[in-house]
Amino acid sequence: MWGWFGGGAAQKRKDTPKNAILGLRAQLEMLQKRERHLQTQIDEQDGIARKNVNTNKNAAKAALRRKKTHEHSLDQTVSQIGTLEQQINAIESANINRETLVAMEKASQAMAQIHGKLTPEKVDETMEKLREHNAMSEEIVAAMTNATIGDYVDDVDLEEELEQLQQEQLDEQMLTTGNVPVSDAVHKMPTPVNTEPQSSKKQAVEEDDEEAELRKLQAEMAM
Repeated sequence: MWGWFGGGAAQKRKDTPKNAILGLRAQLEMLQKRERHLQTQIDEQDGIARKNVNTNKNAAKAALRRKKTHEHSLDQTVSQIGTLEQQINAIESANINRETLVAMEKASQAMAQIHGKLTPEKVDETMEKLREHNAMSEEIVAAMTNATIGDYVDDVDLEEELEQLQQEQLDEQMLTTGNVPVSDAVHKMPTPVNTEPQSSKKQAVEEDDEEAELRKLQAEMAM
């Protein structure tokens, strides 16, 4: 029951500007009708004065007097119309401002409801957690990519085993055919030895001695 009364009061407050505008517009319409009526009376009295200006001066003066009265009333009516129009515009503007403010308040409440307890600090905290999780994910992917499944095999061991297999095949070939492969025979050929004759060496030594004796004689003769 109290809620109903409260709702009725709120609705009444909301309808107050509307009712005021409706009342002012009704009064404005009445004044505008009066304005048109007074203008008609003025035109009528002006016609009477013009008609009797030369034939009946008293009638003409009376018509002009009534015309002045109607003109005075018309001026008052026009002033009242202007005042009512200003008042209507003011109430309409105020009502629009109030409705705009109400809409802005509702928008503010909606924004507050949307954000809830959201703050810049919480946003920063959430973003930091996301960065940490992304970094962890990258580390996990890197670990899974670089991981070696099974025992590690050294290339040096492979080379040694390969050479051993080649030697075994060579031994088997020698036992089967009795021939040494050409490549191995070439490697196993004896290294050539300098076989220069001893007589040539002796002759070279004798020639050196003769040259020495000759140079000695030339030196003595020069003295």
